[in-house]
Amino acid sequence: MSGHPNDRAHERARENAATDWLAALIGHAPGDRALYTRALTHGSASADNYERLEFLGDRILGLVVADWLYALFPAEKEGQLSRRLNALVTGSVCADVARDIGLPAHVMLGKQARDDGALDSDNVLGDVMEAIIGALYLDKGMEAARTLIHRLWSARIDGSVAAPKHPKSALQEWAAANRRKGPIYTLIERTGPHHALRFRVGVSIPNVGEAEAEGGSKQEAETEAAALLLERLS
Repeated sequence: MSGHPNDRAHERARENAATDWLAALIGHAPGDRALYTRALTHGSASADNYERLEFLGDRILGLVVADWLYALFPAEKEGQLSRRLNALVTGSVCADVARDIGLPAHVMLGKQARDDGALDSDNVLGDVMEAIIGALYLDKGMEAARTLIHRLWSARIDGSVAAPKHPKSALQEWAAANRRKGPIYTLIERTGPHHALRFRVGVSIPNVGEAEAEGGSKQEAETEAAALLLERLS
């Protein structure tokens, strides 16, 4: 049984808008449109969703950025390059890139996921951004994926002069330099549905200070909490 004519018209308009957005993003019309539809589809909307493409895109993003950093900073050691890489390919950075390019408007979600605020989730948006990279790689090849990544990440790489220290490492170093016990991380709360989990974590340095932060993963929340405590200590 076919859907209501208004529903079909709305679906066609949505697909056309997504196709136009993709063409503007990648610089040419998508070849295999189904790949990109899958990349934009959340598991709450279909079993044929972005998860496998996200797995692929995550690896491509890491390789392209690692290659880029290796060429851009020839004097840096492995540890410095690793810190740069880790700071550039996090889920929160991918989610920020996704927001910058207007990706949330084209993500297909089930009603419950939409009502639960999945479009505000760094986890969801970061995964979809990586899935788009994976789809582009399969559709147009490695150079097309590299070109897109360079365009979308260039300001973030160019704006980073010194290799950043991960907040958790920096906090550990602060404690050691000031002859204090190391930071203690505590999971305070885990909330939200499976596709949009939120973690609240506390970090403390005994007799010095403490901070709390939230994130889409325990690691993300710990990182944010460490950064906040560092800011208070500086």
